[in-house]
Amino acid sequence: MSAHAADPTPFVPPMPERNPKALRAAIAQYAPQLLPDLDEHWKRAIADTFDIGPLPAFMARWWGEFAIARDTELDAYMADLHHRAAESTDLAEAKGLLEEASEIRHRVREVEPGQ
Repeated sequence: MSAHAADPTPFVPPMPERNPKALRAAIAQYAPQLLPDLDEHWKRAIADTFDIGPLPAFMARWWGEFAIARDTELDAYMADLHHRAAESTDLAEAKGLLEEASEIRHRVREVEPGQ
């Protein structure tokens, strides 16, 4: 038996239904560190304005935030990309790191409920 077989697979919770209430509940349960920012954004962009027009943009942003935060390895990788880009003295390298982070953010927005 290899050492890798004994390592537990990190739990990545499934994505919730694609609606604000289910997304907030999933964030509260699995990524509570995001909750204050989510609630503040909700209040500022949706609740206080009495306008649901910005709801699709709100959902897209927080869907992606949760999709990354729920996976501790991916979350750490994204933090590392941003840290390395901020510390880089090579403009091309920093740009490449930020482009990789951007590509990941765009991909995770396509994750479906239950995945």
